[in-house]
This record gives sequence, C-alpha cells and structure tokens, in this order.
Amino acid sequence: MKKVLILGVNGFIGHHLSKRILETTDWHVYGMDMSTDRITDVLENEAYKARMHFFEGDITINKEWVEYHVKKCDVILPLVAIATPSTYVKQPLRVFELDFEANLPIVRSAAKYGKHLVFPSTSEVYGMCHDAEFDPENSELICGPINKPRWIYSNAKQLMDRVIWGYGMEGLNFTLFRPFNWIGAGLDSIHTPKEGSSRVVTQFFGHIVRGENISLVDGGAQKRAFTDIDDGIDALMAIIANKDGAASGKIYNIGNPVNNYSIRELAGMMLELAHHYPEYATGAKQVKIVETTSGAYYGAGYQDVQNRVPKITNTCEELNWAPTTNMADALKKIFDAYRGQVAQAQALMD
Repeated sequence: MKKVLILGVNGFIGHHLSKRILETTDWHVYGMDMSTDRITDVLENEAYKARMHFFEGDITINKEWVEYHVKKCDVILPLVAIATPSTYVKQPLRVFELDFEANLPIVRSAAKYGKHLVFPSTSEVYGMCHDAEFDPENSELICGPINKPRWIYSNAKQLMDRVIWGYGMEGLNFTLFRPFNWIGAGLDSIHTPKEGSSRVVTQFFGHIVRGENISLVDGGAQKRAFTDIDDGIDALMAIIANKDGAASGKIYNIGNPVNNYSIRELAGMMLELAHHYPEYATGAKQVKIVETTSGAYYGAGYQDVQNRVPKITNTCEELNWAPTTNMADALKKIFDAYRGQVAQAQALMD
C-alpha cells in the first residue's frame, strides 16, 4: 500500500492522477494545493475519504508540512509549476522562482529521506532541437538567446533535471517524465477569455464556445504531438508502481508520435467537431480563423518550436506501455466533458 504525495493535486495532471489512484489501487494520496475546484468530486466521495488526505496550502509557505509529508510518503510528485507561454514572456522571474527555486527544497528532502522522486520535466527542455524525434538520452537541448525570455521555463526545468540527475549519482531514487502536449478535460479553464492565458487546445475550445475568432500565431504551421491525458496517466501509474525498479534513474518521454498535427490542423479539427454538437454548433458558425504574429500575441520575447515529436521506445519497453488514443477521440472526450458548461463560458462575452 503506497503513500503518494502529490503537490499540485488540483492541477491538470494532479487531479487526473489522484482520481486514477483512488479508483484502481489501494494506495493513499496525500495532496496539497491552493484550491479544490478540480478535485471536489474526489474529496466528497465517501469511498475515498479514508485514502484521500488533502491540505489546502502553498509549497512556498507551508514548507514544514511539505517536508513532513515527504518523510511520511513513499513516492513524491512535485507537480506545482507555471506552464503557460504568456507567463514565460511577461513574468520570467516568477516562472524561475516557482518552477525551480520553490521545487528545489522538495527535491533535496526526497534525497534526504530516501524517497522515489517522480518529477515532471517537460518536452520544452529539448527547445529547438533539430532531431526528427526527441531522444531523452541523446538529443541536444537547444534554446534561443537571452533576450527571448520564453526560454526561461525550458532552462529552469532543464537545470532541475540536471540537479536531480546529480542527486541520483549520490543515491536518489528518481524518475523524470516529459509530457508531450497532454490534453484533456481540466487542462485549463475554458472560462478564461484572455488570449495566451491557457494552452492551445483549451484556448481554441473557449473561442469556439464563445463564438470568437481563433488566432493562429505565425500562420499555425508549427506542429505538436498531442497526447490524451488517460494515456499519460497510464504511464505515470507504471512509473509510480515501479515494478522491479524498472523506472528508477530513468528519463521518459510520455507522448503520442502518431498525433502530430500543426496548430492550423488542430483548429480545423476542433471547428469541424464542434459542428456535430448542438451545444457548440452556434458558436462555431461565428468563428473565423485569423492569423497573427507571435510578437502581437505573446510579446517580443517569444520564440517557437516548429516540430516536437517524442521518441518513446524506452518508455514503451520499460513500462510496458503504449499510447492508444487517436486525436479524434482525444478531442471528442474534451467536447463531451464540457457540454454542461457551455452557458457559463458563453456568458463571459457579456
């Protein structure tokens, strides 16, 4: 019976992971977050109350609680991070302070108490890597110039990866996982109308719901490999279980190379799908696809990656895992999940 500490349990990955753990294992979840909107159903479920232990708090303030629970638990997942490009550009120091500085003491505590640290790296660490597939063991990590603060997220995460690897050389049991554009319900709030404030699938979905134009940054030719959240959680569960120590000391890309589409193609797929739902069709008819520049959309400090495809050979072999959800089904699951929230999202136009 594992005790799993999830910091950022109300986040996108955190709430899906905690739900899966409680539904499919006898493990206990110890979770911290500053809000509970995504995990309300879990907290209120009588069947889970004996195994779901939640504390409302902030990792930058409640440091004693965090250290005590690192000591108490078996597996540590520090999922608290800023992961929105507009913030990288406009508030780079905030990104560094939370994503690196606030997480470093947690890494050190995991090393001190001999715990299995499962840390979220990111596909962004590869930066503008020129490889056709990004290989966690061999690909070069290439970032832009200092005057492009967009790269502070990539650099902060990469430095943390290197620090964790260094602790691993001194005995830390760790696994680094790199999510490649995980998508699903609860990714960001569809009720956030401001452009650039959420990630691309949620951004486009919110525009469709509200009948607003979709902006393609620099033409939308850049491609991403999208991964259904349930496929991602399957891999995470295997890492946490860590059968025969297979995941210890490893770096795993968790993504779906088959679902590699341009942002322009994504917009087209989402609009086409919306027309099949009476709840979304009215809004979708009003949407036009327009083009904008990255400077106008994000600010002068932005720079983009044209292709980002994961090499997942070691992930599949060592975790006995494979992504199974195609792009059409992944998008349909999102559209299905929000059918009851259309009215609230549309009201944001008023």
